[in-house]
Amino acid sequence: MTSGNRPAWCLSLRAFGLLLGLPLIFSVGCTKPPSTGAATSVPIFTRSFTAAGRQYTYTIVGRSPEQGGSTTIATALIPVTLVFDGYKNKSGSPLAIGPGADVKNVLASPIFQKFPFATGDTQYADAIQRAEFYKEAVANDWHTLLATPHLFPALQIEIPAADGYVLTSKRTGRSLAIVDRNFVLRQFFHQISRLPIPPSTLVIALAKNADFYALDDATVCCSWGLHGVHRNPRAKSSRSFVFASYLDPGVVPRFSDIQPLAQQIAEWINDPLQGLESNRFPRWQDPSQDSACGGDGVGSAYRYAEPTDGGSFPNATPVTVNGVTYHLENAALPSWFAQNPHPNTFQSAYSFPDTHALSGPAQPCAPYFQRNVKLTASPLPNRHPANGHQLIGYWTENFATQSYPLQGVSPQWDVVIVAFAPPEKGSTSVLHFAPPRGYTPAQFKAAIAALQRKGRKVLISLGGGGQVVTLNTPADLRAFVASVSSIVHAYGFNGIDLDFETPSLILDPGDTNFRKPSTPAIMNLISAMHQLRRRFGPKFMLAEVPEGPQVPAALETYAGQFGSFLPVIYGTRHILSFVDVQNYDTPPLEGLDGNYYMPRTADYYVAMTEMLLHGFPVGRDPKSFFPPLPPQKVAIGFLVGRSPLGAIEKSLRYLIQGKSYARGEYTMLRRSGYPGLDGAMFWNIQADRWRNFELSNAVGPLLHDLPRVRR
Repeated sequence: MTSGNRPAWCLSLRAFGLLLGLPLIFSVGCTKPPSTGAATSVPIFTRSFTAAGRQYTYTIVGRSPEQGGSTTIATALIPVTLVFDGYKNKSGSPLAIGPGADVKNVLASPIFQKFPFATGDTQYADAIQRAEFYKEAVANDWHTLLATPHLFPALQIEIPAADGYVLTSKRTGRSLAIVDRNFVLRQFFHQISRLPIPPSTLVIALAKNADFYALDDATVCCSWGLHGVHRNPRAKSSRSFVFASYLDPGVVPRFSDIQPLAQQIAEWINDPLQGLESNRFPRWQDPSQDSACGGDGVGSAYRYAEPTDGGSFPNATPVTVNGVTYHLENAALPSWFAQNPHPNTFQSAYSFPDTHALSGPAQPCAPYFQRNVKLTASPLPNRHPANGHQLIGYWTENFATQSYPLQGVSPQWDVVIVAFAPPEKGSTSVLHFAPPRGYTPAQFKAAIAALQRKGRKVLISLGGGGQVVTLNTPADLRAFVASVSSIVHAYGFNGIDLDFETPSLILDPGDTNFRKPSTPAIMNLISAMHQLRRRFGPKFMLAEVPEGPQVPAALETYAGQFGSFLPVIYGTRHILSFVDVQNYDTPPLEGLDGNYYMPRTADYYVAMTEMLLHGFPVGRDPKSFFPPLPPQKVAIGFLVGRSPLGAIEKSLRYLIQGKSYARGEYTMLRRSGYPGLDGAMFWNIQADRWRNFELSNAVGPLLHDLPRVRR
């Protein structure tokens, strides 16, 4: 990175920028010589820009464009075959998924071969760089190329049940693997450490039909791979790499063949130090959503990594070479992330190869609680008597202000869950709760009572994302029950909500029976729920909000985080008020019809919910059948701003009333629906208000207008 004193060979940013007539928002950086191992083994240079009064410097692969000429980077291509425990192929052998003959197509593709792009007859990565620095590239005949790769034999990586699973579509016959990215990378770099690959070589690993989740957490899902620098502390060296998947047609919507590899290559050239010194840009708004922040890097760990991936934008450009059609990712150029209103790019574009995929620069994005929101709508009144269907929402103290007090939430919300009561510092079992800013304990207790007098239920959510609550010992169990009891007593909550996410609930190795769990933290948690119920009586409410991998993923595999909430649900089923699985930030999962579905779709919401309503064989073992829950104990969990309203409404009407929707692929086993379904949960109430009550004003009346059902 360029900061402080510069070497003598580095041109002045201001002088060179003025020389080329570049806008001052964008300044020119200097080429760094190849690293000795501290950062990366390939040549890199830096560029800088200013946005909102702050200067940003980012790193790019190659030599600086003003130096001209060509830089060729040595490459090694290593096919990777993933072998899955517990899965068999048609011959009864362990299921192995690898690129095989697809490697030939990759080598013949524009990743390594020349193609007549609009910015020159060259490779894909070079064409993107030339689009970003077009005037300099043309004037100085500047290129950054990948050498013909040295092809190594395929490596095999065995995937344990706790680190991945395989989805199979009955409809298409295609399979898609969902795999722990960190686990795969550890195994991969351990194996290639024995291969004769010079440190100056870019290593490209190619898997097949695999989606990767990050941070050892399947809710951080999914990406088609990773890129950056792998640091080897023992060897005191670093290696540049790209790891990506090759996709058969029809495996997932909108992605095919080399597009995942192209995506990671495009991001690597503009973020070669990811993992060590990742490039950071101003937080940008996801162009496919009108409020969600996409991040502050050139991509994300989620499926829609590129800004073009998440909406109706064309996210790929098909090209044909020697009769083979390839799909190249339409990548956002750095000027898009820099929010540059006057980019000095090819045709002033913000994306390439499709220069029209992004029509303008990124828009700055602030968290909800930092925005000045002008309300243009009011919450609708709820004049309906209770009908057995509930709109459930989280009121989160992190965003709470007196401008939207607890007692002022929309009357559409039937159940208000206050978030969170986290563990005390240094403890995983003692929880605490302090009134949100703007409230004294007495005032907050009064606010809760005011809602309760209006017929609302107010719960306290325990744990929360990023918090670790584990009851490993009898002492932990006693401390947990005592601290939670104190919180409920102090504020008069109607009950509790369990938000114990990964890694709070992890099945121990060998714990394979959800009816009789052997993991101490799970056994103690079940005991704690029964103790609290006995202490507070039959009206005490118990809600549970598992993540997707903690429940429906158990159809595929029961280990680690997969299915870890099932024994808790089963062990508390008689005292349970409702379960609302978080059907967001989740991996693709398979439904009871033998097909898998993508998140954020009505098919996904319906398929995942019917698993709890109908029951399912855990780990596909008919002898380990998870019994159905009564509909009145099941709600669907959605995320404000990421769960599309149309998909929400269609899924609720189908599940409750049996009203199918156009182009739906999932058919419920009970086609008439589940009229007693509890309702819908949203994270969170504040975000709904900031979106002018878009969700509560639509979903609340939908639920409250339904015929009354007995609970």
